[in-house]
Amino acid sequence: MIDLANPVVVAAGCGGTGRELDALGALDGIGAFTTRSLTLNARTGGPVPRFAETPSGLVHSTGLPGPGLEIFLATELPWLVARGMRVVVSVTGASVAEHAEVARRLAQAPGVRGIEVDLAVPDARAHGLLDVREPFHAANVVAAVVREAQDLPVLAKVRSDVLRVAESARVVTDAGAVAVVVGGPQAAALPDGRPAGLSGPAVLPLALRCVTEVRAALPGVPVVGCGGITTTADARSFLDAGAVAVQVGAALLHDPTTAARIAADLAGGPS
Repeated sequence: MIDLANPVVVAAGCGGTGRELDALGALDGIGAFTTRSLTLNARTGGPVPRFAETPSGLVHSTGLPGPGLEIFLATELPWLVARGMRVVVSVTGASVAEHAEVARRLAQAPGVRGIEVDLAVPDARAHGLLDVREPFHAANVVAAVVREAQDLPVLAKVRSDVLRVAESARVVTDAGAVAVVVGGPQAAALPDGRPAGLSGPAVLPLALRCVTEVRAALPGVPVVGCGGITTTADARSFLDAGAVAVQVGAALLHDPTTAARIAADLAGGPS
């Protein structure tokens, strides 16, 4: 597991480049910053509209837009490191080889504290990404990233599938992941029927159940909880279930100070 300033981390894809949160003072006091999921080459993302609000969360289909590895290393990473952030780079790709190449380059980049392999992208194939729904596919990707990451710790983000989450966690840790991030969006649809993901309060009970499943099956494996966390009480429920840290994601799109506020509350002790 990476060295965290505290157990509250910005989730992949929800903090932008970091500058957006920093402008509001919302990076102060967080445990680490997870970047948007990075690919080897630039991606323009999917068609608009990409978001729709629901009574219990946010439906989204962004297509994972991003600058590609070269621009990230030249502009985004140096700024985050200069800001004093513990930077975890989320990675994805269209093939095992692409994941491995991104990891190889990140291993040589100053300031990267860890790599998070995003294995929880809903409808990955529709976005031109490698579909890792089967545990053995996930193991192949993680093993390739671990080989190229050298001394960087590798975390694996797996889907909140109650029936298979423990199996997924076991295979990715057997492949070399030092921790498992449990959570992320659930498969859903935008109002026009396009495949999408659902994030926010609606997914919290499922993510929490999956954390408990992984902790019961693999008590020695560090688990990071992610999914629907909007309050300090939400974060404590994951920590009480055995998570070593939590990630705050979609809540930042409503209140960018959510992660920093929760971190401050936890540092202050029980409320």
